[in-house]
Amino acid sequence: MDLNVQRKKRILYILCGICVFGFFIYQQNTTVKTTWYEVISEKIPESVAPFRIVQLSDVHDSMFGENHEQVVRKVKMITPHAIFITGDLIDSNRYNLEQSLQLIRALQYVAPLYYVTGNHEIATNDTDHIKEELQLLGVHVLSNEAMVINTLENELIAIGGIEDPLSSVLEEKDAIQLAIQEAFRHVPDTTFKMLLSHRPEHFDLYAENHVDLTFSGHAHGGQFRIPGIGGLIAPGQGWFPKFTSGIYERNDHQMVVSRGLGNSIIPIRLFNQPEIVVVTLFHTKN
Repeated sequence: MDLNVQRKKRILYILCGICVFGFFIYQQNTTVKTTWYEVISEKIPESVAPFRIVQLSDVHDSMFGENHEQVVRKVKMITPHAIFITGDLIDSNRYNLEQSLQLIRALQYVAPLYYVTGNHEIATNDTDHIKEELQLLGVHVLSNEAMVINTLENELIAIGGIEDPLSSVLEEKDAIQLAIQEAFRHVPDTTFKMLLSHRPEHFDLYAENHVDLTFSGHAHGGQFRIPGIGGLIAPGQGWFPKFTSGIYERNDHQMVVSRGLGNSIIPIRLFNQPEIVVVTLFHTKN
């Protein structure tokens, strides 16, 4: 009798553990975290700082709440000066542009939106249509180009964006090199340059081209994050990827990598909650 009781208790504990773990996985994949960073540079105009940027990446046609309510509410509370969308707004495996456009419509009057393609947009072979729909909603679609903002104090700050290299017949590095050069061709060297580029694995190229601050995604945080180690696997980087989440530095150049919001081929995350990234720019003297 005692053995049967012990066996039942053991089974009950196991079932409870499975339920708790299952709830944890569900919570990790259906709720959104906000992550805050600060970037300080003497090149950031005093008349602009503090300048607050929301980065949304790798949405992959996902939806958090009805009409994206969870993401929209959080972004509105942040009151950003700009919203950067760093590729893979849609997913080529379950393409639903209208669902992702609902998010853009809900945010179009919150702050100016800037967008670049990711590999999934290119893979749909519907890139022109995607860009047209976004432009109709007032989104600044950056295709190997930069927008220079002139402040009231006549100080400059540049927001550049490049196409995902999947759109090019060139090797990835060659395509990115040419795209960055084209984007910032007419931007003065003294200007604080921000770049939207989907792929973080090319950070060395961004730094070599004197980009002050790059916003990237693509890695999905490494999909399964191992505490104390980091991400397990990421596209373009393979096992135990180097660039998955947070801020990385090369001399005076920095890159922010978002874990993103959605999933694609691998449908779940572990220890890797979907995130909205907030970056606040400060002038050195502030």
